[in-house]
Formats: sequence, structure tokens, C-alpha cells
Amino acid sequence: MTTYVWDYLPEYEAEREDLLDAVDTVFRSGRLVLGASVAGFEEEFAAYHGLAHCTGVDNGTNAVKLGLQALGIGPGDEVITVSNTAAPTVVAIDGTGATPVFVDIREDDHLMDTDQLAAAVTPRTRALLPVHLYGQCVDMAPVRALADRHGLAVLEDCAQAHGARHHGAPAGTLGDAAAFSFYPTKVLGAYGDGGAVVTDSPEVDTRLRQLRYYGMDKVYYVVRTPGHNSRLDEVQAEILRRKLRRLDSYVAGRRAVARRYEEELGDLAAHGLVLPSTAEGNEHVYYVYVVRHPERDRIIEAMKDHGIHLNISYPWPVHTMSGFAHLGYREGALPVTERLAGEIFSLPMYPSLPGGLQDKVVAALREVIPAL
Repeated sequence: MTTYVWDYLPEYEAEREDLLDAVDTVFRSGRLVLGASVAGFEEEFAAYHGLAHCTGVDNGTNAVKLGLQALGIGPGDEVITVSNTAAPTVVAIDGTGATPVFVDIREDDHLMDTDQLAAAVTPRTRALLPVHLYGQCVDMAPVRALADRHGLAVLEDCAQAHGARHHGAPAGTLGDAAAFSFYPTKVLGAYGDGGAVVTDSPEVDTRLRQLRYYGMDKVYYVVRTPGHNSRLDEVQAEILRRKLRRLDSYVAGRRAVARRYEEELGDLAAHGLVLPSTAEGNEHVYYVYVVRHPERDRIIEAMKDHGIHLNISYPWPVHTMSGFAHLGYREGALPVTERLAGEIFSLPMYPSLPGGLQDKVVAALREVIPAL
């Protein structure tokens, strides 16, 4: 049996009855687009974060894009973020017409190096986009202080941080708005695509609701501002409502898997394996369990011989991709990001990961790494 870093089938078997009932509930409702399920999920997801507003959209990429647009970001503006992220973060910035500007990351936790933010600000800077990577939050105090000093908007990318906390505050409540993805692999994942933006600002929420619906208000065919067709699907919304009730248990399950890795693999530090670290004040939810080793590629190949296929999050920093060559970043521009991209890899991580499969991964690593 081959082991992968993620598998939804154990979760589906455990939750199948509720998930099928969610689908049936929507199909029997008589309303398939922007109905009671989307409205209910928006209310409940906002309440989970202690915020006033949530707008459901069709995917996490558009959550970032529409979130930026609702905050007034557009052509000619600059948005500061990181290159050590999933490409959609940067694709979304580009989609607004704004220019992404990158700062490097910290070596210990792979998060945005906030000490570099001030030097990256120019007269065109309009927003900061911290990415709460791998399941924990960027240090938001300096982000907020810089934003307040320069009058910048702050949009949190929370695609990997559902349920995470920073000094007690939920991820998604630390900026002006926050974008979430509900792609199936996420801590709170749908059974297809989905996304949302949360905020306490009624003005931002109003703009978001227009932007996701062609730029219209409640009156169909009356466009107030050019927008998109970016509505959260009713079926996915109802599934997310059911799963939101179990989000805290998903987080607990991920933390249990992470503790087991730490207990079983900690001594491999003597052989060069670096396990994840949690930044001060953070409550990590382990969306992915990212480790480091200078012989990463050899380890991945050797693990295949044990029937284990590992993943890399992310092997190519965004600033090195050909699609963003026009930004002008050269090799060495972000040295920590570039070096870690050659060392990081992800171990299997999901709350329903069977104990026997985790045993298999641990045993294989304990055989492979000391033999390098």
C-alpha cells in the first residue's frame, strides 16, 4: 500500500452519512445558488472568528484577489508579501493589476521576516499580505505597526491557518480582512473548491459582495462596479457548515500527529533532520508538517522504495518562476527562501492519518536518514 501526504477517504468514511445528508439538504432546498447554506455558513464562519462579516467565494485565490480589491488595491499599487508561499497568493496580487514585492523569510519557522518590511515600503506600497504558512501565524504586531504608520491595508492569507491562534487571537482577526481557502486538503476543507473573506468592516464586506456577483447589488443586471462571478457553491457551503462544527477536533487530531512525529523523530536531529518550530505566541494547527534536511532529494527517492511518497511545500519560490520573471528578481535576492526551498519536505499530515501508516513513515525515516 502506497502512503501519501494526504488522503480524504478515512475522513469520508467516518463522516459519510452527514456529508451525504448535507448534499441532500441542498438538493431538496429548492435553491442551488446563494441560498440558505451559503448564508448560514457565512454567519457561522464569521462568528467562529468573532467577526461581523464573511463573504463566501468560489476559491482561495479569488478570496485573496477580491479581498485586495475590496481594500482598494489595484493597478499601479504594490503589495508586500513572501515568495515562500503557494503561487496562488501571488497570482491573486497580479490579478488585481498590482505588483507583488517580496521580503525574505525567517529560517526557524519559515514565516515572513517582518524586520525586512520597512525597507520594502515605497511610495506605491498600498498593502501588506502576510501568509500564515503551514499552520501558524506571522508575527503581526510589527505588521500592524508598519501598516498604521504608512496607512497601508493588511490582508491576511489564512489558507493554511484555519483554527490557528496568535497570542490568543484567531488567525483572520489580525488585519483589515482575511482570505481563506477551503480546498479539500485544508484544515477546513470542502469536497471541491471554495473560499471566503472575513472582516469587521461593513464597507469592505459590501464591496466583497458586489465583487463576487459581477459587481452588482441585490438588483440583478445593475452593475455598480466591474466584478466577477465568484460565488461559493451551495453544496460546498453546506458541507463546510457541517465540517466547521468539527474544526476544533480536526486541529486536535493534527496536533496529535505532530506530537507523535516530534516524539519519534526528534533524535534524528543528530543526522541533520530539522523538525518544525512554533513561533512565540502561536498555536500551530499543522496544515502541513514540514521538515528540513540538506539531503532532501535523496530522502524522498529512498522513501519511495518504502512505498511512501512525500511532498515539497514549496520546491520553487514564486520569484524564481518564469511567469514572474518580469518582476526582475535574480538568484540570491531572497537567500533564506531559496536555500530552504532545497531542503524542505512534508510528511503525511491529516487528522484521520491511521496510526499504522504513521508508524510506517517513522520507521522508514529512521532507516533512511541515518544511512545517508
